[in-house]
Amino acid sequence: MFLSHDSIVITGLGAVTPYGTGVPAMLGGLYAGVPTAQSITKFDTTGFPTRFACEVRDPEITEYLPAKLIPQLDPFARYAVIAAGEALRDAGLLPEDTAWTARKPTPVQGVDPDRFGSIISSSVGGIEEMSEQHRRLLADGPQAVRPFFSIAMPLNMAAAQSAIRYGLRGPSFAPVSACASGADALGLAIDLIRSGRADAVLAGGAEAAITPLVLAGFGIAGALSTRNDEPERASRPFDIDRDGFVIGEGAGVLVLERASHAAARGARIYAELAGYGVGNDAYHPSAPAPEGVGAVRAIAAALADARCEATEVAHINAHATSTPINDRSEAMAIRTAYGAAAQRIPIAATKSALGHLVGASGAVEAIATVAAMTLGSIPPILNLEKVDPDCELDLVTERPRAAEIPIATSHSFGFGGHNSVLVFRSVADARTPSVRPTPEMSPS
Repeated sequence: MFLSHDSIVITGLGAVTPYGTGVPAMLGGLYAGVPTAQSITKFDTTGFPTRFACEVRDPEITEYLPAKLIPQLDPFARYAVIAAGEALRDAGLLPEDTAWTARKPTPVQGVDPDRFGSIISSSVGGIEEMSEQHRRLLADGPQAVRPFFSIAMPLNMAAAQSAIRYGLRGPSFAPVSACASGADALGLAIDLIRSGRADAVLAGGAEAAITPLVLAGFGIAGALSTRNDEPERASRPFDIDRDGFVIGEGAGVLVLERASHAAARGARIYAELAGYGVGNDAYHPSAPAPEGVGAVRAIAAALADARCEATEVAHINAHATSTPINDRSEAMAIRTAYGAAAQRIPIAATKSALGHLVGASGAVEAIATVAAMTLGSIPPILNLEKVDPDCELDLVTERPRAAEIPIATSHSFGFGGHNSVLVFRSVADARTPSVRPTPEMSPS
């Protein structure tokens, strides 16, 4: 596909997920169809309606961060800084032999750091830090609250600490739009580059919300699955027996650049991030608008921004939370927005394997969408045993499906009525991300 001088392209990918550190581990698990939901190990879940989640169990923190930095960061920011470093190295902006644990920051090379932004979102930010320091305050008084609390808690610290660690002096902030946050970070990065405020942006989302308070809150609201006896089968988007989402954690970060900027430094490109559509239902704090009308508007806006038609879309990475109302609403929105093409567009649902990474989900799913395009293969939806009649679409199940994908979309919808949609376009001689094989790897 021809790239214009001002196209926005993706040159680097980084992730920390329940599959481990790095995009290859994430893709290996997705394409092998390996579920990540297990009983929670972070705290005692006795008395909780839901006792499982998709935890990051091996973040390899000590291998990727200097010991002095670790206590300054809530887990969500740790995941972000690691994923950001992976993405920058993947983009050729950090040396292959980067000393991750060096005490001094590791600045990017070969670009103007004043023109390099950092936009990494989160939905709840430093909730683990906040909860622990509140416990200390109540138990032992103000003097027990640790000094690092003020810099570990804020939502902007994933973006800020990544900027500090890698010497990025351009625009840096954190959009907050619940489960659409990660996608909005990418969309705002497009706007910054198009407006001339930056040449490149580190963009994505990070979340570490598996805490007693968050689990209790979502649980009492009835949003979580309660399949405690079979957690690996709990996340089941579009299935008639779905009963709620499975919370996950991690981070996804991408390097976005103006095409001319990437060409000038000889960067390899994964895909073009061609369009972004955003809007609000203005309907209800948690439930989507009837018949998905807000989502329809966001899809239409994204396609218009990318200057393409619904009939050109060859793959959708659905928001697909595995909640009864949201899956049904999204299926209705897909049929309306994509029209007659809706029944022939193969659909993936990444949350069936990874769980719902909340503010990080849109970014992690963007990586999965780009991977599907460049690998020519769509990962399967797990646990889809009987499709809800209201969700009858071309759902990819059982095993990866080979597909030629010139254009793909990724949907992200959040509490508060937020709707964000991204459009990706393939490019000639695209890079293909590596996939770390797993023992369960299925043939594609």
